[in-house]
Amino acid sequence: MFEDVAATRALILSFLAGMSTLLGAFIIFLTNKKSEKLVTISLGFAGGVMISVSFTDLMPNANILLAAYAGDKMGVVLGVIFLLIGVLLAAMLDKFVPHENEPHGDGKQHENLFRVGFVSTLAIGLHNFPEGIATFMAGYENMTLGISIALAIAMHNIPEGISVAMPIYFATGSKMKAFKYTFLSGIAEPIGATLAFLILKPYINDLTLGMIFGVISGIMLYIAIEELLPSSRQYGYTKESLIATFAGIILMPLTHVI
Repeated sequence: MFEDVAATRALILSFLAGMSTLLGAFIIFLTNKKSEKLVTISLGFAGGVMISVSFTDLMPNANILLAAYAGDKMGVVLGVIFLLIGVLLAAMLDKFVPHENEPHGDGKQHENLFRVGFVSTLAIGLHNFPEGIATFMAGYENMTLGISIALAIAMHNIPEGISVAMPIYFATGSKMKAFKYTFLSGIAEPIGATLAFLILKPYINDLTLGMIFGVISGIMLYIAIEELLPSSRQYGYTKESLIATFAGIILMPLTHVI
């Protein structure tokens, strides 16, 4: 009975942490028309968020976990290998991501925004999946620790929600589509928690989690460097793009101390 209650509480924590991604989507209600400057800032910010998450969250965790499994030096080597695997997977995925022109067709600059948002949805969803596993496992073993981890994850899920919602909204003009894709990225977290509870628990260890974090880090870096940052600079607001990128990089570590 106690295990059932603990599992239920841990699943609820993971669900709330994942759904905090939707809070970032509410920014679309602050604007009623497409602004190239706002698109620039949003995409630059999203690129900064993904770069920061990769280097300050995913890779350090991957190195720690892999070092616990294979030793300090080999842990770093394995971390880099899995990062490169993530980059290659993202490059392969890049060929299969759909393109969707904006409804009004006012220029080639906007036609890849849906692609950017779609890829961001995949990246954030992949990132949230192991976070759901981690939140569930922590909350299942220690509710206080689980709450702390869920709060930290919720805080940095909010800017991740922005990085999904804004390009989807500006590409399609639909707030509902922006919310749908943001929801899909966020729901990956409780899905990860549920799978951890039902199936994966016996197989979750330092090696598997380290592999997952390393691969996802590579995927997010590829998306940021190949998709988000070039897209943010194509409207001519290069200074705004740069400032927004650094804002995204700076914000993410601060979410862990709020």
